[in-house]
Amino acid sequence: MKRVMSGSWGLAAALVALALAARGADAAELVLFEARGCPWCARFDAEIGPVYAATAEGRRAPLRRIEHTPDPPEGIVLAGPIRYTPTFVLVEGGREVGRIQGYPGADFFWGLLNALLERLPAPRAAGSGED
Repeated sequence: MKRVMSGSWGLAAALVALALAARGADAAELVLFEARGCPWCARFDAEIGPVYAATAEGRRAPLRRIEHTPDPPEGIVLAGPIRYTPTFVLVEGGREVGRIQGYPGADFFWGLLNALLERLPAPRAAGSGED
C-alpha cells in the first residue's frame, strides 16, 4: 500500500457531486481511492479492472475512481480518513457502509467485497411497484 499525503480536490469534488446527482443519492457504489504510481492500484487494475463492471458485484455497486487527497470528497460521508491507496469504500446514499483498505489480491478481494455488499439493503426487483 502506498501512503498518500498531499493534493487537492478541486475538479474531482465537482465531478463527485455531479456523479452522485446523476446516479441518485441512494445508489450503491464502490469508490476506489487511488494514487498515481501506486503498485497495488495497478495490480487491481490488471486483475479486477477489466471484469469488474460485468460481474454481479459490479452491477450492484459500480466502481467510481477518485484520485486520493487528504481532503474528504464532497458528497460522501466517510467513517474515517483515507490514509492508504488503494482503499475501496462501499457507499450507499452518500454514506460509507464499509471499506477494504489495500488490495489483498483477487481471491481475497471478492470475498471481502461480498461481505461488504451483504450490509446493503436487498435490491428492489424491477417492476415491483415499490418507490
